[in-house]
Amino acid sequence: MTASTRRTVLSLYMRVFRIARTWQAQSGVTSDTEVEKKYILQEARTLFRQNQQLTEQESIKRCIEECEARIEIGLHYRNPYPRATYLPPLGLATQKGRKLRVQQRLRKQAKPIYLQSHDET
Repeated sequence: MTASTRRTVLSLYMRVFRIARTWQAQSGVTSDTEVEKKYILQEARTLFRQNQQLTEQESIKRCIEECEARIEIGLHYRNPYPRATYLPPLGLATQKGRKLRVQQRLRKQAKPIYLQSHDET
């Protein structure tokens, strides 16, 4: 990791913690605010630690873009949770064979950048 990349990652990490410190839930309820603050902190710690061992510049760049996208979406919609994708789970594909593989590949390609770190459910 280069020095500039390290600086960028650390500034994003600190930005997430600053956002969590000043976060107010859209509902205005204190308990909701506390739950959302805890979620932001826990999610940031988990994802940054999960990606700590990355050395490839391209994958680090993708993680930085995902973090920036999630920050902007969270601030815009005042919702810290990732936005859902509206794709049919497996559509009409059979459970095995070529059609299933094609559909899985298309779903992976259609996954938005702000959800790249989340596993398929």
